[in-house]
Amino acid sequence: MDITQALSTAANIMLLGMVCVFTFLSILVVAIKLLERFAGGEVEATPQAKQAPQQGIDNNIVAAISAAVHQYRQSNSNK
Repeated sequence: MDITQALSTAANIMLLGMVCVFTFLSILVVAIKLLERFAGGEVEATPQAKQAPQQGIDNNIVAAISAAVHQYRQSNSNK
């Protein structure tokens, strides 16, 4: 097998592969378009109720966190 014949065979295989990939991708695009048409297109997102932001942190929560940190520091400082 000479170089010309080898290059010709390689070009034919490359062309066949490219045609197969192009055909597969074309079929995939058509299938997705048909599925989109049968599925009803885009679905609109339902608006979610927004929660009002809190104005501040409850003083009881701050006190509980402070007490927990103080107790943790005291128990770990003895080690």
